[in-house]
Amino acid sequence: MHSPAVSRILRFGAFEADLQARELRKQGMQIKLQEQPFQVLEFLLEHPGEIVTREQLRQKLWPADTFVDVDNSVNAAINRLREALGDSAESPRFVETLPRRGYRFVAPVTEVKATESGSAPESTQRATFALKEVRTGGRIKVRKSPGKLSVTLALVTVLVGTSVWAWNTLRARASAHITSLAVLPLENLSGDSSQEFFADGMTDELITDLASISSLRVISRTSTAHYKGTKKTIPEIARELNVDAVVEGSVGRSANKVRIRAQLVRAAPEEHLWAESYERDLPDVLALQRDVASAIASQIKIKITPEERARLARVGPVDPDAYRLYVRGRLSFENWTPDAVSLARKNFQEAIAKDPNYALAYAGLADTYVFGNPNLDPKVAIPLARAAALKALQLDDTLSDAHAALAQVKFLGDWDWSGAEKEFRRAIDLNPGDTLAHHMYSHFVLYMGRTEESLKESELYLRLDPLSVAANNHLGYYYLATGQYDLAIEQEHKTLQIDPNYHDAIHFLAEAYRHKGMPQEALAQYEKRMALEGTNPDWIRSLRRAHQADGWRGYFRKILARDLERAKREYVVPSDIADAYALVGDKEQAFRYLDKAYAERDIWITWIKVEHDYDVLHSDPRYADLLRRMGLPK
Repeated sequence: MHSPAVSRILRFGAFEADLQARELRKQGMQIKLQEQPFQVLEFLLEHPGEIVTREQLRQKLWPADTFVDVDNSVNAAINRLREALGDSAESPRFVETLPRRGYRFVAPVTEVKATESGSAPESTQRATFALKEVRTGGRIKVRKSPGKLSVTLALVTVLVGTSVWAWNTLRARASAHITSLAVLPLENLSGDSSQEFFADGMTDELITDLASISSLRVISRTSTAHYKGTKKTIPEIARELNVDAVVEGSVGRSANKVRIRAQLVRAAPEEHLWAESYERDLPDVLALQRDVASAIASQIKIKITPEERARLARVGPVDPDAYRLYVRGRLSFENWTPDAVSLARKNFQEAIAKDPNYALAYAGLADTYVFGNPNLDPKVAIPLARAAALKALQLDDTLSDAHAALAQVKFLGDWDWSGAEKEFRRAIDLNPGDTLAHHMYSHFVLYMGRTEESLKESELYLRLDPLSVAANNHLGYYYLATGQYDLAIEQEHKTLQIDPNYHDAIHFLAEAYRHKGMPQEALAQYEKRMALEGTNPDWIRSLRRAHQADGWRGYFRKILARDLERAKREYVVPSDIADAYALVGDKEQAFRYLDKAYAERDIWITWIKVEHDYDVLHSDPRYADLLRRMGLPK
């Protein structure tokens, strides 16, 4: 007797795909779906929970000798499939898009066998993964011993209801050992390019939350931002950043809602570990970010202290407009230029006006006063910075940013060395991944004479932010300050490979060349920086002529004359004038302006011990007396 042919029917949600009849049905009703989208569906259903690349889909849909625009054709097929399923890319129930990689079918898939004669489906309905994981010799073995049958059936029922993806996730979680990760820039799904900053801000906040876990090393956003729109693979990115895993995802904002979809991928071997979507009202955006951070920490089984867990759980609502302004301010502050810092200050002030209890905005405002225009009188700037930092701590004394801001006030403004160290350590305890805290703490211990400790902090800062021009430049500054000029030159050249026009790196390179006795190379770098800053070319040429006539003394004598004239009209940092007097060999005037810097609490005098232009003053008793008055170790 002829055996009836068997049709494969795959069921997911309310849908069934009949692979022989080439039909898609929903609750028994046929859904119209063209052949190519159906082929895509078939391929995804046959690989549930697995990443299906565009190249695999091309091989499935088109012969090798067919000329076709693969990207557009695959996009069109995926879009038609999603329309038929009532699915969306922003919040997928069935087909998930993995940027730069492909697609994945994320819903549970079961197979139902039915004969052509229309007989009832077999009762052995199963989850696809069950055949892969628990079937032996084509049969599921069930023993009917008393007391065990119900347990065995219950186990089978649980297995049947679980997808390949969920099962593989559980297995991956059990074997995952992750101590470092990078969060790639979240994709902006709003459809509004002006909201790009919002996605960047959400990325930064997620990194901040994850970085607060002491047992986890998290790469800073300024490094991961280099991978925005990249076509590099996850293993390539992880290898370049030296991390175990990568978090990627998207953020969408509509009306008063924010949705984040995030997924965690281990790099070697490349393996998807976890994915989830979260949605909250816009005022709860900070809680949304901490939900994601807590979930990721849970998935990788990282050790979280009770204090860290409490901080992640403790977050309140924020005014949406205040949050928007804060994000703009923080992203602007990262540029470090006087204009960018001034813009950041304005945004923080407006954020505080919207929400007077916004602790993060006060901490950001404090930073802008400490690191603002170098010609801002510290007698004005430091009290404003102190007030903002203390207000932030009053609102939230567990905020790392606030402790770091107060540390900088005590360090650069108050010369309260023990108080500054206490606040730096507290900031780093609260957020071990706070790159600004590590950056400034490395300066602090360097000025205290603890050079080895400063090098460790500088190297840690660079590990946390390996592609940051600021982190690379800072290590170059460390070598310059400790008199290792060859290493300083080498490091600043690395910095300029990241950003050829980074002003501070150009300046420090010039300084290293000058101290090493390479005047022409130094002049070229000084002139490059001045040209980038828009300096009058006539002034640049006059400085070169002064150097030709009388070497560095002639060069800095001309700069000194200009600064003394400027000081009649505006505030000029007194330590800059003292530095120039030291370089032209006038010790009396150098000490006069150092005393003026001391009296005015010039924040730049704090680096007096590591500024080699002052080396000519070290043998003078007045130098040791100045260190004593400042409370600095000799």
